[in-house]
Formats: sequence, structure tokens, C-alpha cells
Amino acid sequence: MNKIDLTNKTAIVTGGAQGFGLAITKRFIDSGCKVVIWDKDEKLLDTLKLKNIIKIKIDVTKYDEVENAFKKTLKLSKSVDILINNAGIAGPSYKSWDYPINDWQKVFDIDVTGVFYCCKVIVPHMIKNNYGRIVNISSIAGKEGNPNAMPYSAAKAAVIALTKSLGKELADKNIAVNSVTPAAAKTRIFDQISQEHIDYMLSKIPRNRFILVEELASLVAWMSSEENSYTTGAVFDLSGGRATY
Repeated sequence: MNKIDLTNKTAIVTGGAQGFGLAITKRFIDSGCKVVIWDKDEKLLDTLKLKNIIKIKIDVTKYDEVENAFKKTLKLSKSVDILINNAGIAGPSYKSWDYPINDWQKVFDIDVTGVFYCCKVIVPHMIKNNYGRIVNISSIAGKEGNPNAMPYSAAKAAVIALTKSLGKELADKNIAVNSVTPAAAKTRIFDQISQEHIDYMLSKIPRNRFILVEELASLVAWMSSEENSYTTGAVFDLSGGRATY
């Protein structure tokens, strides 16, 4: 494993108690970073016994909770240098015309509005410090659109557009805003989708396997480091060869 230097940095990782978020948290800790995990699942938070972490229960779809969680974070850590917007859900698998309205809204609330809320609250702090690294976890579905997953695909496309807009707004500051579009990984998110949809996703990956969470964490660690001093508003592909642009 290559050493990425995140010494003396503090990161917020939303949805950091499992899956991609937990892998990113572990990689950051190995890189010398203090990690503040924002997660809705209190039981999962309680099971984490990692060193150099702070755990805060939060629902990122509620703006007042995001504000309060950030105030609490700053009481426990003087500053926040890195924001990883990872919290998200896939939603169930349906044809677009059959998709339940409540499930559509839930996917967008978590996958898009939650990202917006976190950026809205934390970016002014980064501007004040003239330093920040923001990584928004999107998906290859946001580039290509997956059948039977229209809300998730649309939400992840929105995350890409949000990233590009915010990156341009902050380009004159020492703040990098980028997105990553991984293929699917075998995490608990698979529990939300059908086996037919899982098989479809695998069939589209030229490497013929799902991504390992550690592979995503490796790239995100570099994207979150001081070495990433130029690229902003970009989309990093981690699709195993699936992406065509």
C-alpha cells in the first residue's frame, strides 16, 4: 500500500460506518488522519473500535442535524480539512414507470440533498481556512444510467453536476472538489437491489468482477491529499473498464 500523507488533517466521512465509507475511514487513519464519522446507524457506530475516530449519529437529510453535527465536530476538532460525501442508498429495483414515489424521494434526499447540505454547511469553514478537499462518491450509474434504477442513476448524475459546479465556484481557492464513479462493490447496498440487477451490473464490467472497497479508498486518499493541488471539478473513473467517457 502506497503511503498517502494526511498527517494533522481532519476528515468528515458521511456513511463512514460501513462499506466504502468504512474502507475510506481505515485508509485515512493509516495515513495519519483524524476521522469524524457521520452515520445514521447508531448500532454500527457502536461496534466501531477504531483509533483516532470521532463518531456522530446524524441524518444528512435533515439540515438542522447537519448544522448541529458540524458544530459538535468543531468542538472536538479545531478544523475540518476533508469532506467525503459518501452516505447513500441504492433504492429498490423497479421499472421507471412503476417506481414508488416515496422510494424516489428517499433516494434523492440521501444521495443528493444530503451532499448539498453537507457542502453548504462545511464549505464556508474551508473558505475561511483557505484549504479543503471534498470528494463526492457518485457511481458509474450516474454516467450511463442503469435500467430498473432510474432514481439512483439520476441522483448520482446530479452528484456529478453538483461537483462540477462547486469545483468551479471554489477554483480560485485552495479547495479541490472532485467526484469518483465506482462500479458496484459487494457491500450491504446489495441487500437493497435484486439479484437480476446485480447480475446486470457485473455483466457490464470488462474486468469481470466488482470493485474492492480498498481500491476506492486508495484513490480517495490521494484525491483528499495536498498532492491533489490542481485537479478540481473532475470525475475519476473506477468502473473496471465499463465507462466510455
